[in-house]
Amino acid sequence: MLDSRDRPDSPYRQLRDRIVGGTYPPGSLLVPANVGEELGVSRTPAREALMRLEAEGLMTKESRGFVVRVRTPEEILDICEARIALEATVARSAAARRTDFDLAKLEHLLAATTGLSGQQRLDRHAQWHVALRHAAHNTTTLELMYLLDARLRVYDGAVSRGRDNLDLIEEEHTQIFEAIRDRDAERAAKAMEAHQSRTRDLRIAQMTHLR
Repeated sequence: MLDSRDRPDSPYRQLRDRIVGGTYPPGSLLVPANVGEELGVSRTPAREALMRLEAEGLMTKESRGFVVRVRTPEEILDICEARIALEATVARSAAARRTDFDLAKLEHLLAATTGLSGQQRLDRHAQWHVALRHAAHNTTTLELMYLLDARLRVYDGAVSRGRDNLDLIEEEHTQIFEAIRDRDAERAAKAMEAHQSRTRDLRIAQMTHLR
């Protein structure tokens, strides 16, 4: 049964979506009383949601309230390195454990990008990664990636939405998909490592340029 705190209209989910989506950028101060007024709830559930987001690494507690966590390029690099290792594990597990249904869903998401805008394509690529994690059938990895995704999504403004990069992402996803389809675990892991390493380098280069 879905925890009421995780429902789409819960204070926690609304705040998390706003932080990850950029409504509250890094450095934004969120005061429980004000947040509660914005969301139409009392101060207590607003504060509980902010504390949960602090535990997830998206907020920091300060005297006046909670601040959307600001990360340095070095911290983003650390998150990317952890993601590379976990995503390679996901790809390896998916190659061994995926079902025909998992494969069909991955293929559908991979092919369904025609006519989409840059941001829509980027969102579809993120959905593909989530489907891949489900195909790995490892709940612990899925939970860890949920946390890492949010920490990086806050900084998705540094990810190129240009056609060249998005085309490369789709080519790399295709290589990973083919390895998983063929149940070649090591090829899938190596293709994922290469894909995530390129994304890491691109993200860090752009963040450094914007400093």
